[in-house]
Amino acid sequence: MIKHISRSPNYKWIVFGAVGLGSITNVTHHGGVAIALPTIAQDLALSLTTVQWIILAESLTISVMLLPMGRLADIAGRKLIYLMGVLLFGGMALLSGSSPWFSGLLGISSPILLMIVFRIFQGLGASMTQASGMAMVTSVFPDKERGKGLGAHGSVIGTGGVIGPILGGILITYISWHWVFWINVPLCLVAFVAGTTLLDSEQFSAESKGKGSRRYDWIGASLSTAFLLSFLLTLSNGSHLGFSSPPILAGLLVCLSTLMLFIWYESKTDAPLLDLSLFKDRVFSIGISSNYVSFLGVSSFRFIIPFYLQAALNFTPAQVAYILIPNAVSRIILGPLSGHFSDQIGRRVFTTVGLALCGSGLYMMSLMNAQTSVSYVLLSILAFSCGSGLFMSPNSAGIFGAARGNNHGVVSALVNLSRNSANVSGIAIATAIVATTMIAGGFSSDVDAVMEAQSGSSLLNLFISGTKTVYILMGTLQIVSSIAHLFTNPVTKSR
Repeated sequence: MIKHISRSPNYKWIVFGAVGLGSITNVTHHGGVAIALPTIAQDLALSLTTVQWIILAESLTISVMLLPMGRLADIAGRKLIYLMGVLLFGGMALLSGSSPWFSGLLGISSPILLMIVFRIFQGLGASMTQASGMAMVTSVFPDKERGKGLGAHGSVIGTGGVIGPILGGILITYISWHWVFWINVPLCLVAFVAGTTLLDSEQFSAESKGKGSRRYDWIGASLSTAFLLSFLLTLSNGSHLGFSSPPILAGLLVCLSTLMLFIWYESKTDAPLLDLSLFKDRVFSIGISSNYVSFLGVSSFRFIIPFYLQAALNFTPAQVAYILIPNAVSRIILGPLSGHFSDQIGRRVFTTVGLALCGSGLYMMSLMNAQTSVSYVLLSILAFSCGSGLFMSPNSAGIFGAARGNNHGVVSALVNLSRNSANVSGIAIATAIVATTMIAGGFSSDVDAVMEAQSGSSLLNLFISGTKTVYILMGTLQIVSSIAHLFTNPVTKSR
């Protein structure tokens, strides 16, 4: 049956649909968890610096494992790695939602400790699906339609962005936050069945086409893991340990040392985990860098906005979900449109304007306070999300177009790595800035205190002041990245 389906002239859209089910599950989950953070923090009595690890544990693991899983998918088969990832992701979601029950059973006093362990393994599953999913989509679309395929994939991501906050808000408000995790189990089962039934493994194996080496770069994988782990852990722990403290300075030293060793080794080995010659192409380098910067802004926004809307404007989780709908809808609409038209007229105008619009939206958010109207909040979010929708698909298509050879697994992993490492970095930076602002004003960083603070109180004003600083910083980075794209030679079509 699979062989018959794979010979269909529309097989590229069948692959897109099957992979899209897994992607939408991932994004729906992330949106729901983001909405649930304030509720989980209150239920488990967690501080802002602690509750961030519910997201960071998964994102950190994804970031560390993406490159190794991308290379492994190119060698062992993308379908196999993808399906294993879907099962692992769903299983760990079930355990994460059940962590309070398991911690009571095992006599663990703090459920968050067990939840973080489950979230680490859930991140491993997510890294397997992300490293192989986009690679399968890009490999079945011809070069001249790559922007269209990635744009359509972006619309799936946007759809998950709509479903996640809405579904999460409803589950939290009317049932419990545990269901934000448990709902992934049936979604993952559907994605697994679709992948098993519809994906032809031979279509996605780089080795079946007689290209590439089957040797896995264990040393490169170890060095990349050490670099990313030291970098992200150092950044995420700097806010409460102090960036000048001995552990943080030691982490920076390990980070720089392993990065230099990784670059040196990858430039010498015959079968590298990452082909560093890819970065000689300006379009590729600027594309990866700006993808990271873009998601710094996205992750900071997603992490802070639920706290602001609930603490400053007194919205319920369900109301927060509705406020965030424009953020996702604009991506659903603009992702395919920008991907399609960038294939025809070039990508630079979309990437440049998109990033500039992202920066403008973040600057607008920096003006929000406890008296800001809902219409202004919506307008700011819409400006930011429209810019992101314009930017993402053309930029991703440009990265794949600039890459040479049959290494879609590694390139896909690198694109997702830039996103996931930015997710960790963005949350860590936002947490550090907001927590430091609150502590400098004589308060703790406890979420409960912020959520219960009265309008006009010093604590709430300090919290809002910290968010303003975050938005100004992230907006400036978007503008700088936009200028970099403006002066990058345009590529009108994928090569």
